[in-house]
Amino acid sequence: MDWFREVNSYCERTGPGYWSEPVNALTNLAFVAAGLWAWRHAGRAGDRGGRLLAAILVAIGIGSWLFHTHAQVWAMMADVLPILVFILVYVFLATVRFFALPAWAGALAVALYFPWSMLIERGLTPLVGTLNGSMSYVPVPTLIFLYAGLLARRRPETARGLALGAALLCLSLLFRSIDQAVCGAVPSGTHFLWHLCNAVLLGWMIRVMVRDREPEALRSA
Repeated sequence: MDWFREVNSYCERTGPGYWSEPVNALTNLAFVAAGLWAWRHAGRAGDRGGRLLAAILVAIGIGSWLFHTHAQVWAMMADVLPILVFILVYVFLATVRFFALPAWAGALAVALYFPWSMLIERGLTPLVGTLNGSMSYVPVPTLIFLYAGLLARRRPETARGLALGAALLCLSLLFRSIDQAVCGAVPSGTHFLWHLCNAVLLGWMIRVMVRDREPEALRSA
């Protein structure tokens, strides 16, 4: 693999320069801000799992910054790997916490994420295409909606929070998917809106995770 091969995937990028995607690059600060907010919130609740997710969220912002400035294969890996880690850690914690299951069940859910993802992608790609490279993320909101449905009766507040997060992710995926299609009319593209929506989304998902086990006194504070 050529780790230094240039990757030009977004409407805003017009050349190989460091600042060829200024809007896409700078909007990654939203991930850092959301991560710091979530870190503070999780620390207030004494939630180490929430803090782990917050730290990964900051790493997502840093990795995405590297990708949208350097735009090379190694930077792309720095972008996508923290996102995958966040997904897998969240699946583990959500399975263990929301369903009161042992750690092995959380590990099993993490392992099952991969065939779940392949099933959704292979089933939908012939119908709607690759969605400008966004199809790999489509299994995530479908899984969140599934968890929300399973939790609707036993944990209705958490279920509503998850469903709202899944809906926001669908909107975010729309912005990512149409980036190239609107390039002629919107020179900056819409990928930066994917960043901003995801920063809010991931901060919200950590909030849902932490709030699920917060003492009632902290919830009303």
